[in-house]
Amino acid sequence: MGLFGTNGVRGIANEFITPKFAIDLSRSLGTYLGEGKTVAIGRDTRISGEMLKAAAISGLLSAGIKVIDIGTCPTPSVQYYVRDHADAGIVITASHNPREYNGIKLIDADGTEFSREGEKKVENIYYSREFHTANWNLTGELNRDYNANYYYINGIIASVNSTEISEKQFRVAIDTGCGAGSLTLPLLLRKLGCEVITINAQPDGTFPWRNPEPTPDVLGELRDIVKNYDADLGVAQDGDADRAVFFDENGTFIDEEILLSMMAKYVTSGKKGPIVTPVSSSRRMLDIAEKAGVQLHWTAVGSINVARRMMEIDAVFGGEGNGGLIFPEHQHCRDGAMACAKLLDIMATGVKTSEMAGNVPEYHNAKTKVKCGDLKKTLENVAIRVQGEGIEIDTTDGFKIWYEDGWLLIRPSGTEPIVRVFAEAKTEQKANELLERGEKIVLDSIQD
Repeated sequence: MGLFGTNGVRGIANEFITPKFAIDLSRSLGTYLGEGKTVAIGRDTRISGEMLKAAAISGLLSAGIKVIDIGTCPTPSVQYYVRDHADAGIVITASHNPREYNGIKLIDADGTEFSREGEKKVENIYYSREFHTANWNLTGELNRDYNANYYYINGIIASVNSTEISEKQFRVAIDTGCGAGSLTLPLLLRKLGCEVITINAQPDGTFPWRNPEPTPDVLGELRDIVKNYDADLGVAQDGDADRAVFFDENGTFIDEEILLSMMAKYVTSGKKGPIVTPVSSSRRMLDIAEKAGVQLHWTAVGSINVARRMMEIDAVFGGEGNGGLIFPEHQHCRDGAMACAKLLDIMATGVKTSEMAGNVPEYHNAKTKVKCGDLKKTLENVAIRVQGEGIEIDTTDGFKIWYEDGWLLIRPSGTEPIVRVFAEAKTEQKANELLERGEKIVLDSIQD
């Protein structure tokens, strides 16, 4: 069984993600890197974070690794720091998962998430138990640098037109959900000259007001503040602040697929170059790329796949339809605070977010998931059943079937025995029809 899911390793804190697990996984990373290398480690606000960070530091030191503890930081802050100051990084985080979860995410020397190949090598060391143990006089040294968040904030400011943003004196309402973004987003926005209204901006690993996932149903208070206080923008982040979701100036939630598309449209209007997104993203991205005369590259689901393809082809923009946007002028990772600053950058030209959202192609989406016992066998049966479906089948990640009037995606979950089914079409009725067809294909494949 593989350790790593779509984004690191996650589980219930002190049940699956235990101090022993953290020690052994960090020893595996240390063995993979080799004695004398430097690893920066940070964590989100979860109450089990300090326990797991201490364990991970212990494992790294045992393998002869130099460790820099950078404290509580958003994941993209750790990534930005690692790129310039370390050979690798560890983030103790479970991102958007519920309060009781925690996890461990590995960061590569270039600040991107660890490659799948790198994860596999670390995983093999973990299971083999062949850890490198440094001699008593060569165990690693521990240093602390609690300036990482300031370094990260200044990097974002340098990547946007900060003077133009400051001149507009935007009023921005934010809900950082008591996560790691509480330590960066309010300060960033104030440095950009914004009037900031905050809720849930105190770091609290119990997440007392809402779970770390910023879905519209838990953001009613933020929506009301945007409307009642005439804010220009509403922003909410997940637990480790690598993603952000937005409300426009009317208090209307901007669908994440629309957010991805409108940002792609803006970027490609000024920069001509390829863009990248997973196969699960909306057809809007293809329409925008074609209209801008640039190439769109589809990848497997997962921000690491998007980021690495962007680096390979020198893409100007990329991201996922979950609020995870990647701006290469800052760094090749999804970054909620950078997405917010970039949106303010566009708004400073006189464009309202509602106008941006209304100027992208309209599609309707539907999705579901189907539990199955034997994921591999189910997907083998699906492969047989989809033969001849549609006008084209993309097998980048599962089976994406293109039809004349929509598409259907059937793909396995990266973390549990579930097949996910997505559908999109110009009408809601057609999207639901395609979803029902996809669900039937999966259910019939389970029974075979």
